[in-house]
Amino acid sequence: MQDIILLQCTSCKNKNYSTTKNKKNVTEKLVLKKYCRHCRKHVDHKETKA
Repeated sequence: MQDIILLQCTSCKNKNYSTTKNKKNVTEKLVLKKYCRHCRKHVDHKETKA
């Protein structure tokens, strides 16, 4: 039941990372603090559709 999701930067809106998520266990949208090479800093990345 693993689904592929994309992580989008909250400041520049670029889709930088892809990961998997089990939608049965985690129902809310995933938010991770990751490095954005376009912004050149660590910012929150939110889940978007693949």
